[in-house]
Amino acid sequence: MLETVQALMVVLVSLWAIPALWFHRPHRLWLRYLPLGCWLLVMTVVLSLTSRGESLDALLCFLAALGPLLLWWRGVLPKGNCDWADDMAYTTTGTVDGDILRLQRVRCFDWRSADDYDIRWQSREYALSTLQSVDMFLSFWGHRSIAHMLVSFGFADGRYSTWSVEIRRARGGDYSAIAGFFKHFELNIVASEEQDIVKVRTNHRDEDMYLYRTRLTPAAGRALLLGYVEVANRLAVSPRFYHTLHANCTNVVFRLMQRIRPDLRSDIRLLLSGFLDSYVYRQGGLQPGYSLAELKRLGRITERARAVKDDEDFSACIRKGVPGCGDEHQAGRHDQAAGVTAPF
Repeated sequence: MLETVQALMVVLVSLWAIPALWFHRPHRLWLRYLPLGCWLLVMTVVLSLTSRGESLDALLCFLAALGPLLLWWRGVLPKGNCDWADDMAYTTTGTVDGDILRLQRVRCFDWRSADDYDIRWQSREYALSTLQSVDMFLSFWGHRSIAHMLVSFGFADGRYSTWSVEIRRARGGDYSAIAGFFKHFELNIVASEEQDIVKVRTNHRDEDMYLYRTRLTPAAGRALLLGYVEVANRLAVSPRFYHTLHANCTNVVFRLMQRIRPDLRSDIRLLLSGFLDSYVYRQGGLQPGYSLAELKRLGRITERARAVKDDEDFSACIRKGVPGCGDEHQAGRHDQAAGVTAPF
């Protein structure tokens, strides 16, 4: 029985150790597979000792290998400095001066294709008292159970500030959900114009995108926006890792929403983000008088975004026909009077 428990422990620990070592393998070719090979060799010895009934020797050998591995893992820290992809080069930061929110490093790229673009990081100012709406975007690029969420804050002058919690990709790097469990990516928060961050997904990355007008009041919207700024400012000073489960594009925002709605409870749809619209709908956070299927159908902006001409207002065009996006002033007054603080 003891031998079985020890063997199971070796297998379970190795299920974590092997990918951890793989995703942090050295860059030098001759060293690339050395740590992984050493771990597999020691675990083979441990299992061999266990099978011969030498349980104590097997345990000591296992602990001698596990100790240094855990010390190494503890020392794997986010660096904040890397050769980042151009669109992840900076973290947006902000300051508040009375009613004025000033943002630095807002992404305003002009995309001609997924690989051809003009790099522009600019500053923006917004009067917080003129915030009128909060919209949620869901963008799909693969399996329909997973989507990327963006939150866009609309102001009385027709401008939108769109925020995204992102994997901070290194230049040439690719996304992997598995790698996201093993300190492989750092976290980033970027504010952008919709002409950049929405259009690049629909028009150049072939993603399928949906827009939902939420029922957040202007006061709750300001609280959420300032929450983004607070977390982004902290992230710019103290880098942290992205994590597929507990530090991703949905649950970072969910924790900000819990400040506004402490009664919100976690849900599997925060992980299976492709169903996030269902969660928000059930919480009363989307436009009333429509079924979720209707909101999804009317909120699909993919083709609309691709049809917008260069001389047209991109944000206005993609909102045509989206429930709740008709009269911005009236919608803002209605929700404020109703006291709606539904999630997102």
